[in-house]
Amino acid sequence: MANILHVQASPRGRQSVSTQVADSFLNAYRQGHSDAKIDLLDVFAEDVPEFTAPAATAKYAILVGSKPGGAAAAAWERVIEVVDRLKVAELIVISSPMWNFSIPYRLKQWIDVIVQPGLTFTFSPEQGYRPLLLAKTAVLILTRGGEYGDGGEMDMQTPYLRAVLGFVGITDIHMIIIEPTLAGGAKVSREKLQQAIARAEALAKKL
Repeated sequence: MANILHVQASPRGRQSVSTQVADSFLNAYRQGHSDAKIDLLDVFAEDVPEFTAPAATAKYAILVGSKPGGAAAAAWERVIEVVDRLKVAELIVISSPMWNFSIPYRLKQWIDVIVQPGLTFTFSPEQGYRPLLLAKTAVLILTRGGEYGDGGEMDMQTPYLRAVLGFVGITDIHMIIIEPTLAGGAKVSREKLQQAIARAEALAKKL
């Protein structure tokens, strides 16, 4: 896997545990894949397009088999640019904290842009929804201030990401969950970080 898209979803820079673990994973991955090309998409730093009325108009035009025009067509071109970065990637790394039991709003914005008919999925009355992004691998590096487990009652982070990635065809998903980063205190947080880095580096050597 030579093309990697790293979707970074924390605004905290190097203070972010999810970013630190993702960087450790990518550094270890580079050691075994010298030709790896990493495209960093920092959702808090980049101008991810808002999915407003023109883009929605384009989406519904495409769903009914029409071609968008005017402002809708221009908005759709921006959507295609974002999706193309995902399409060329063979490995997708998403590093994200849990916010209010789910994901940061800017990561959700990116997802709302890339999950689109004709680009990442298709629909027909006969066959229903069909994914278009096949043969890709995802690594999810997820942090939580408390302890929620994987898919527990208050965890709407991992089930949602699994579901939305699976909807577009990405089902080969590896998870690195780091918790608690706050509730256990500074010592526990440091220990969890080091353990996660070790897991990330081990996973990078396997992929």
